[in-house]
Amino acid sequence: MKMIIKIIALSILITLVLQSFTIMAKNKTEEQKYSLVRKYNDFEIRFYLSATIAIINSNAKTYRDLSGPGFQKLAGYIFGGNESNTKISMTTPVQMDINDSVSTMSFVMPSAYTKENLPKPNDPNVQLKNTADEYVAVIRFGGYASDKDLKFYSEKLQNLLKENGITSFGNYRFLGYNPPFQFMGRRNEIIVAVDWKEK
Repeated sequence: MKMIIKIIALSILITLVLQSFTIMAKNKTEEQKYSLVRKYNDFEIRFYLSATIAIINSNAKTYRDLSGPGFQKLAGYIFGGNESNTKISMTTPVQMDINDSVSTMSFVMPSAYTKENLPKPNDPNVQLKNTADEYVAVIRFGGYASDKDLKFYSEKLQNLLKENGITSFGNYRFLGYNPPFQFMGRRNEIIVAVDWKEK
Protein backbone atom coordinates (compact mmCIF):
# COMPACT_ATOMS: atom_id res chain seq x y z
CA MET A 1 0.00 0.00 0.00
CA LYS A 2 2.83 2.41 0.89
CA MET A 3 4.48 1.65 -2.46
CA ILE A 4 1.29 2.56 -4.35
CA ILE A 5 1.02 5.86 -2.43
CA LYS A 6 4.68 6.63 -3.23
CA ILE A 7 4.13 5.87 -6.92
CA ILE A 8 1.04 8.09 -7.03
CA ALA A 9 2.87 10.91 -5.21
CA LEU A 10 5.84 10.61 -7.58
CA SER A 11 3.52 10.65 -10.61
CA ILE A 12 1.82 13.81 -9.33
CA LEU A 13 5.20 15.45 -8.69
CA ILE A 14 6.46 14.59 -12.20
CA THR A 15 3.22 15.93 -13.72
CA LEU A 16 3.54 19.20 -11.78
CA VAL A 17 7.18 19.63 -12.82
CA LEU A 18 6.36 18.97 -16.49
CA GLN A 19 3.45 21.41 -16.33
CA SER A 20 5.72 24.06 -14.80
CA PHE A 21 8.17 23.67 -17.70
CA THR A 22 5.26 23.81 -20.17
CA ILE A 23 3.99 27.05 -18.65
CA MET A 24 7.49 28.58 -18.65
CA ALA A 25 7.94 27.62 -22.32
CA LYS A 26 4.50 29.08 -23.08
CA ASN A 27 5.54 32.37 -21.47
CA LYS A 28 8.35 32.65 -24.06
CA THR A 29 5.94 32.16 -26.98
CA GLU A 30 5.11 35.34 -28.89
CA GLU A 31 1.50 36.37 -28.38
CA GLN A 32 -0.46 38.44 -30.88
CA LYS A 33 -0.44 42.02 -29.61
CA TYR A 34 -3.56 44.05 -28.96
CA SER A 35 -4.65 47.19 -27.11
CA LEU A 36 -7.15 46.88 -24.28
CA VAL A 37 -9.82 49.46 -25.08
CA ARG A 38 -12.33 48.90 -22.27
CA LYS A 39 -12.83 46.29 -19.56
CA TYR A 40 -16.32 45.28 -18.44
CA ASN A 41 -17.19 42.86 -15.60
CA ASP A 42 -17.38 39.73 -17.77
CA PHE A 43 -15.80 40.74 -21.08
CA GLU A 44 -13.52 43.30 -22.69
CA ILE A 45 -13.10 45.30 -25.88
CA ARG A 46 -9.75 45.04 -27.68
CA PHE A 47 -8.20 46.58 -30.75
CA TYR A 48 -6.04 44.35 -32.98
CA LEU A 49 -3.81 45.76 -35.69
CA SER A 50 -3.51 43.89 -38.97
CA ALA A 51 -1.46 40.69 -38.70
CA THR A 52 -0.09 38.14 -41.16
CA ILE A 53 -1.62 34.68 -40.79
CA ALA A 54 -1.33 31.21 -42.26
CA ILE A 55 -4.87 29.92 -42.75
CA ILE A 56 -6.71 26.83 -43.97
CA ASN A 57 -10.34 26.44 -45.06
CA SER A 58 -12.35 23.42 -43.98
CA ASN A 59 -15.79 21.84 -44.27
CA ALA A 60 -15.60 20.90 -40.56
CA LYS A 61 -18.62 21.91 -38.49
CA THR A 62 -17.27 21.05 -35.01
CA TYR A 63 -14.29 22.00 -32.86
CA ARG A 64 -13.04 18.42 -32.83
CA ASP A 65 -13.30 17.98 -36.61
CA LEU A 66 -11.44 21.23 -37.29
CA SER A 67 -8.79 21.30 -34.56
CA GLY A 68 -6.87 18.08 -35.34
CA PRO A 69 -6.61 18.18 -39.16
CA GLY A 70 -6.33 21.98 -39.23
CA PHE A 71 -3.51 22.04 -36.71
CA GLN A 72 -1.67 19.30 -38.61
CA LYS A 73 -1.71 21.26 -41.87
CA LEU A 74 -0.65 24.57 -40.31
CA ALA A 75 1.99 22.96 -38.09
CA GLY A 76 3.36 21.23 -41.18
CA TYR A 77 3.91 24.63 -42.76
CA ILE A 78 5.71 26.24 -39.80
CA PHE A 79 7.77 23.13 -39.06
CA GLY A 80 9.45 23.33 -42.47
CA GLY A 81 6.76 22.37 -44.99
CA ASN A 82 7.55 25.31 -47.23
CA GLU A 83 9.68 26.14 -50.27
CA SER A 84 12.78 27.01 -48.20
CA ASN A 85 12.31 24.38 -45.45
CA THR A 86 12.25 27.27 -42.97
CA LYS A 87 11.14 26.55 -39.41
CA ILE A 88 8.85 29.33 -38.15
CA SER A 89 8.23 29.85 -34.44
CA MET A 90 4.80 29.01 -33.06
CA THR A 91 2.80 31.94 -31.70
CA THR A 92 -0.45 32.25 -29.78
CA PRO A 93 -3.35 32.23 -30.06
CA VAL A 94 -4.56 29.69 -32.61
CA GLN A 95 -7.79 31.03 -34.10
CA MET A 96 -10.80 29.03 -35.32
CA ASP A 97 -13.93 30.24 -37.05
CA ILE A 98 -16.37 27.31 -36.99
CA ASN A 99 -19.59 27.86 -38.91
CA ASP A 100 -22.07 26.21 -41.27
CA SER A 101 -20.46 27.45 -44.52
CA VAL A 102 -16.64 27.46 -44.60
CA SER A 103 -14.76 27.05 -41.31
CA THR A 104 -11.18 28.27 -40.93
CA MET A 105 -8.21 27.77 -38.66
CA SER A 106 -5.23 30.11 -38.58
CA PHE A 107 -1.84 30.68 -36.98
CA VAL A 108 -0.61 34.25 -36.54
CA MET A 109 2.89 34.55 -37.96
CA PRO A 110 5.71 35.99 -35.79
CA SER A 111 5.88 39.79 -36.01
CA ALA A 112 9.26 39.62 -37.78
CA TYR A 113 7.49 38.20 -40.86
CA THR A 114 5.26 39.78 -43.49
CA LYS A 115 3.26 38.15 -46.24
CA GLU A 116 6.05 39.18 -48.64
CA ASN A 117 8.98 37.59 -46.78
CA LEU A 118 7.31 34.36 -45.64
CA PRO A 119 8.21 31.20 -47.58
CA LYS A 120 5.52 29.75 -49.82
CA PRO A 121 3.67 26.78 -48.27
CA ASN A 122 4.19 23.37 -49.87
CA ASP A 123 0.58 22.48 -49.08
CA PRO A 124 -1.76 24.41 -51.43
CA ASN A 125 -4.45 24.30 -48.71
CA VAL A 126 -2.34 26.65 -46.56
CA GLN A 127 -2.72 30.30 -47.57
CA LEU A 128 -0.95 33.42 -46.34
CA LYS A 129 -3.12 36.46 -45.68
CA ASN A 130 -3.20 39.80 -43.90
CA THR A 131 -6.05 40.41 -41.47
CA ALA A 132 -7.81 43.76 -41.20
CA ASP A 133 -7.52 46.08 -38.21
CA GLU A 134 -10.48 45.34 -35.93
CA TYR A 135 -12.20 46.01 -32.65
CA VAL A 136 -13.42 42.84 -30.95
CA ALA A 137 -15.34 41.87 -27.84
CA VAL A 138 -13.68 39.05 -25.88
CA ILE A 139 -14.83 36.63 -23.18
CA ARG A 140 -12.40 34.23 -21.49
CA PHE A 141 -12.79 30.74 -20.02
CA GLY A 142 -10.47 27.98 -18.79
CA GLY A 143 -10.07 24.22 -19.13
CA TYR A 144 -10.15 22.16 -22.31
CA ALA A 145 -12.50 23.69 -24.88
CA SER A 146 -15.41 21.76 -26.39
CA ASP A 147 -18.21 22.54 -28.83
CA LYS A 148 -20.50 22.91 -25.81
CA ASP A 149 -18.17 25.55 -24.31
CA LEU A 150 -17.90 27.43 -27.61
CA LYS A 151 -21.71 27.58 -27.91
CA PHE A 152 -22.21 28.56 -24.25
CA TYR A 153 -19.64 31.38 -24.22
CA SER A 154 -20.65 32.68 -27.66
CA GLU A 155 -24.23 33.01 -26.44
CA LYS A 156 -23.09 34.55 -23.16
CA LEU A 157 -20.97 37.14 -24.99
CA GLN A 158 -23.83 37.85 -27.40
CA ASN A 159 -26.19 38.55 -24.47
CA LEU A 160 -23.61 40.73 -22.69
CA LEU A 161 -23.14 42.84 -25.82
CA LYS A 162 -26.90 43.30 -26.19
CA GLU A 163 -27.16 44.34 -22.52
CA ASN A 164 -24.46 46.97 -23.08
CA GLY A 165 -25.80 48.25 -26.40
CA ILE A 166 -22.78 47.08 -28.41
CA THR A 167 -23.32 45.95 -32.01
CA SER A 168 -21.38 42.89 -33.19
CA PHE A 169 -20.98 41.51 -36.70
CA GLY A 170 -19.51 38.45 -38.35
CA ASN A 171 -18.94 35.05 -36.79
CA TYR A 172 -18.00 34.32 -33.19
CA ARG A 173 -14.45 32.91 -33.22
CA PHE A 174 -12.42 30.78 -30.84
CA LEU A 175 -8.90 31.63 -29.63
CA GLY A 176 -6.82 28.86 -28.04
CA TYR A 177 -3.59 29.68 -26.21
CA ASN A 178 -2.24 26.38 -24.88
CA PRO A 179 -0.73 23.15 -26.21
CA PRO A 180 -2.92 20.06 -25.64
CA PHE A 181 -0.49 18.60 -23.07
CA GLN A 182 -0.79 21.64 -20.76
CA PHE A 183 -3.29 20.72 -18.05
CA MET A 184 -3.09 23.74 -15.74
CA GLY A 185 -3.69 27.42 -16.40
CA ARG A 186 -5.45 26.94 -19.73
CA ARG A 187 -6.75 30.05 -21.51
CA ASN A 188 -9.51 30.08 -24.11
CA GLU A 189 -11.41 33.02 -25.56
CA ILE A 190 -14.42 33.72 -27.74
CA ILE A 191 -14.19 36.89 -29.82
CA VAL A 192 -16.45 38.74 -32.23
CA ALA A 193 -15.93 41.92 -34.25
CA VAL A 194 -17.80 44.95 -32.90
CA ASP A 195 -18.77 48.36 -34.15
CA TRP A 196 -16.78 50.49 -31.70
CA LYS A 197 -16.30 54.22 -31.77
CA GLU A 198 -13.49 55.58 -29.62
CA LYS A 199 -14.91 57.97 -27.04
